[in-house]
Order: sequence, then structure tokens, then C-alpha cells
Amino acid sequence: MRRSLAAFLAIWLAGCAIGPDYQRPETVEPPTFREQTTPAESASLADLPWWEVFQDEALRALIGEALANNYNLRIAASRVEQARARAGIARSEFFPQINGEFDATRGNNAVLGVPSPGAPRDNAFLLAAGLAWEIDIWGRIRRTNEAARAELFATEAFRRGIVLTLTSDVAASYFELRELDLELEISRRTVDAYTKMYELFERKFTGGASSKLGMLRAEAALASAAAVIPDLERRTVEVENRLSVLLGRIPGPIPRGETLLEQKTPPQVPLGVPAQLLERRPDVLEAEQRLVAANALVGVSISNFLPRIGLTALAGGVSTELSDILQQRNSLWSIAGIATTPIFQGGAIYYDWQRAKAEWEDARLFYELTALAALRDVSDSLVAREKYAEEQQQRARAVVALQESVRISTVRYVDGRADYFEVINAQQDLFPAELSLARTEASQLVSIVRLYRALGGGWSQYAAPAPAPAP
Repeated sequence: MRRSLAAFLAIWLAGCAIGPDYQRPETVEPPTFREQTTPAESASLADLPWWEVFQDEALRALIGEALANNYNLRIAASRVEQARARAGIARSEFFPQINGEFDATRGNNAVLGVPSPGAPRDNAFLLAAGLAWEIDIWGRIRRTNEAARAELFATEAFRRGIVLTLTSDVAASYFELRELDLELEISRRTVDAYTKMYELFERKFTGGASSKLGMLRAEAALASAAAVIPDLERRTVEVENRLSVLLGRIPGPIPRGETLLEQKTPPQVPLGVPAQLLERRPDVLEAEQRLVAANALVGVSISNFLPRIGLTALAGGVSTELSDILQQRNSLWSIAGIATTPIFQGGAIYYDWQRAKAEWEDARLFYELTALAALRDVSDSLVAREKYAEEQQQRARAVVALQESVRISTVRYVDGRADYFEVINAQQDLFPAELSLARTEASQLVSIVRLYRALGGGWSQYAAPAPAPAP
């Protein structure tokens, strides 16, 4: 019976850790996302490789370069290594701590530097190894190790979040650059059209067929369109410089691939079930691991109320002659059990426990808020993708109609059946419509990028798999 009781006690002590065990807070998840017209599929856009979404080799090369050279990502990787080292330090407390010591002294009325009245003036040598080991009865060390591992996992999730943010920022900036290229092309084409219109009005005025007013209006329209080009060129350089910093290179030109209108978008977007979102989003995973760590530290704070029990041991030799220090007659050893317990700390331990509970509550609320924001991001991105597609169709329809309007009004003016107002108004309506269509085309592409980011885009070829919550 005594043996059975001792075995049960040993197993209980090995597996027991004081404090609450972690349980994931319940979060409300919608059965489907808003604007999702088909049932959620097990596959998700976030699980697809990037080049299966946008097949642009230049974009793919830029993303690869950013993942290799971006400074924020390299800083995040360094922080992961720091967290891994801290986890190793916490894990070391499971093992006995062994230290060596060698002392060589010479003194009077002293032994090894300790006052000892009556001792002769002599040499003293000490060679010893000491051992100290805290027996983790209450689980303080286990909870500390659990918190350190959770912090490591949180830091790794933060690194994955940097990867996700970086890749989506590179893609969004690339599409913005291609949009500016298209706007610049439209602007130059419009300047050419305005130049021809101005020359036409000038010939009409010179020939006495129209007033100078039409020529002046055409010149003003030409100058206004030409003024857009320097602004677009300036913004193009700014985006190229922004991309260069993301790529970790000196600001300079950025290579292009397919034009904005040649980019391919997926006709269908598999989303995965909403519950998978919380397993995939790096910010949600990071927030949960911070909660795991805070939960473990509550246990650590509780263990501070209880005694710490450990073993110490000492073995070695002491002698007045260095050559005799290893002789049997000069050996020394000791072994002891130690228990220390707090008696009065002025409330410090109690308030540390209160602080740990408040930090746990803070981490829990932040996790729930992060999960809720993740669902909002997906809903926003789905609506944006749907509505930008509808907007693009209507703007494209408007551009086609205005192009035909410009053609007809020009023919009517040449034939003398319309005045200059009709031609200028048609041309002035077309220019902003074409620019708006280009911006909508870019916004439609960026909405796919934002959706990919909102779903916690996998990038499994670059990022480590998400760690499971610490037990």
C-alpha cells in the first residue's frame, strides 16, 4: 500500500501544475461570410500559391526578392531567434544547475577567506563542484516554460504576419505602379487627341470658319491634360521607391511584367469555412499565443505563494597543499534538502497575482477583438471584390459610350453640324472616365490581394506551419 501511494504521489507531482489550464475562448463564427453566394469550401484562396492567382512573372520575382531581402522580415526573424533563446533559458530550469569552484588563498586567522581566529598563517586550496536543483512540485517551472514556448510561437506568428503583410504590400504597390503606367498612357494619348483638336480649331479660326474662343478652349483643355503627366511621373517614382524599400534595395526603377489590363483574376474565390480563418490568420494566432502565455503566468504567480523545495550537493577537496587536494583524507561532500517559503512580503506576491490576472483578461479581450476584426476584414474584402467588379463593368460601359461620343461629335464639327462646345465637352468627359476606369481596374486587383491577406494567405513555401497552442 505504501509503495502504491508513493507511486501515485510521484505521478501526481510529475503531472500537476498549479494554476488554470488554457482553454480557447469561445468566439462567434458566422456559417458563411457576407456576399458569399456558394457554400464554404474546404479549400481556400489562402491555400493557393500566389502565381495561381496572378500569373505575372515580374510580380513573382519581386515577391521572392522582398522575402529574401526585406529588413522588417529580417528583424522579425531575429526576434524569433531571441524568443527561441529565451525559451531555451526557461527550459534549463528543469535540470540541475552544476557549478565548479576553485579557491586559492593565503592568510592569517582565516580559512579560505573566512575569519577563523587561531588559524595559523597558511595556504588554503578548495576544489569543489556544487549542485542545486529545484523540485518542480507546484509546476512553477512548467508554467514558466509554457509561457516561454507560447511567446516563441507568438513571435513566429508575428513573423508570418510580416510575411503576409510584405507580400500583399508588394503586390498592391505593383498594381498601383501598373495603374499609374496605364494612367500615364491614357494621359499621353489624351494630350495627342487634344493637340489634334487644338490644331483643328486653329485651322478653323485661321480660315475664319470659327471664333478664337474655340481655339482658346481647346488650348486650355490641352494644357490641363498635359499638366497631369508630371504629377503621374512623380507618383510613379514614389511608388517605385516604396517598392524598392520593400525589396531591401536602393530606390530605383522597378521591372514590369503584364500590363494592368492583362492581369488575370480568379473567376471563383474558394474561401474555406469561417472556423479555418482563426487557424490561419497570423495576427489571430499571435494573439492566442499571447493569451496562452498570460494564462501560464497566472499559474506562476500562484506558485509564488507556495514553498520552493530543492536539493543541494557539494563534493570536492580542501587542503593546505595544492598537490594534496585530491587525497582521500582531504575530500569533502554534503547533500541537503532546502525549503523556502514567503512569510511576509508586504503584499507584493498578492499584487503580482492580481497583475497576472489583469494581464490575462487583457490578452483574452485582445484575442476576441482580433478574431472579430479578422471576420470583418474578410467580409469587407468580399464586398469590395464584388462591388469593384460591378463598378468596373459600368465604368467600362461609360468609356465605350464616351469614345463613340467623341468620334461622332468630331465628325459633326468637321461637317459644320456642331459647335466647338460639343467636341470639347465630349473629350473632357472621356479623359476622367478613362482614368477612373484604370483606377477601378487596379482596385479590383488589389481587392483580391486584400482578400488573400484577410484570409491569412498561406505562403506555405516561405512560412513555417502555424504552431499548435501550448498544452
